[in-house]
Amino acid sequence: MNSERRKLLILENDRALRRELENIFADLDVVCSEASEQTLALVRRVEPDVVLFDLGTPEQAAASQALELLRQILNIAPDIKIIAMTEHDARDLAVQAVGLGATDFYHKPINAAVLSIVVRRAFRIRELEEENGRLREQTGAMALEGIIGVSDAMRSVCRAIEKVAPTNATVLVLGESGTGKELMARALHRLSGRSHRPFVAINCAAIPDTLLESELFGYEKGAFTGATKRTAGKLELADTGTVFLDEIGEMPASLQAKLLRVLQERTVDRIGGRTPIPLDLRFICATNRNLDQLISTGAFREDLYYRISEVTLRIPPLRERQGDSLLLAQFLLQTTAERFGRPTRGLAPDAIRAIQAHRWPGNVRELENRIKGAVIMAENAVVTASDLGLQDPGEDPEYLNLRVARQRAETQAVRQALAVARGNLSRAAELLGVTRPTLYDLLEKHRIDAAQFGRTAPSGQQAS
Repeated sequence: MNSERRKLLILENDRALRRELENIFADLDVVCSEASEQTLALVRRVEPDVVLFDLGTPEQAAASQALELLRQILNIAPDIKIIAMTEHDARDLAVQAVGLGATDFYHKPINAAVLSIVVRRAFRIRELEEENGRLREQTGAMALEGIIGVSDAMRSVCRAIEKVAPTNATVLVLGESGTGKELMARALHRLSGRSHRPFVAINCAAIPDTLLESELFGYEKGAFTGATKRTAGKLELADTGTVFLDEIGEMPASLQAKLLRVLQERTVDRIGGRTPIPLDLRFICATNRNLDQLISTGAFREDLYYRISEVTLRIPPLRERQGDSLLLAQFLLQTTAERFGRPTRGLAPDAIRAIQAHRWPGNVRELENRIKGAVIMAENAVVTASDLGLQDPGEDPEYLNLRVARQRAETQAVRQALAVARGNLSRAAELLGVTRPTLYDLLEKHRIDAAQFGRTAPSGQQAS
């Protein structure tokens, strides 16, 4: 943790001792204050990393107040590290403070060297926790191998995959064309106990109906014209592994009944065969069709739907994955340039704007194709919107403008604080961690009328 960012809040009622403590930690960003009713507002405003809190005397009433304030500080800022400082004969008070969540304690009188070690140890704990948080965030952004995304929508999908993968539950993956349903299916297989076993993908829409049955179930010699030898079907070949049935909504009704039997009995009958063959399979199915609609029209069996959807995962379209389109574009640009040996270095500003603004009806597949074409055809090392075949929206999207985002967030925070405080400006300022004059400035800046939030002052008085 950079020393410039280290914030230490010292809560000490003895003025002389406050000055002494301030001198001991002169290299830190130190704020000193008495422990009072304004402490919580101070904590919100300063956002300290560590609080050195003198709990005072072990006298029961004062001690109870100090412990309650400690509890409230941790309630509003649970990541803060609090060091409870007590008199030497108040060991029980220190133990209670640690029980409430204080990180450490220190008994007076002050020994500068020892206290400095205690405080800096608390900073180090805070630093390690922040580092662990950043690492979790980074691994969460690329939670699964081959899956790129930082949006909340994709992180949610990745967490669901990690939960269901180790089980043998049959999974139905829903999503528009091009969203990467097979990629998710492979991730489910890779994270399962069957990862070293076969993964067999079958596209039910790509195989003619007349051939799909023999592809899936296999056939015996002489079962039909041209069946010159016994042939195992893909379900049989995938035994002990995972079968991925893509576009299952396109499966003909005649085969749906036979697949249902496989799911129920865990056996397969070859065409022309008489002996069921036992199978140990994990089924993952996917479709971009509306199965509820297909069921209502009789095109898809309802009982089969319930069999294949023990767990359902919905893959969000690219337009719902905020921030992912640009991240994917940059990754695809790099890998495609390396693949084709092109000197492409990056995306021009107009390309970035176009990628962010485009709705991507073809999802990741469309993005991949546009990037591939741009890398091959681009005249320069930097890919432009024209190279991608996209229109430049002409200006940066508002959500890329940090000033606009901050203003919106600030306005929303002020309105929420006023709503919670029912128009009470003192309470709203405390919630926001600012002073009343600062709140007045914010109200004027964002043209917010505090009176509309429920509490108005008596005639002739200003709301407080």
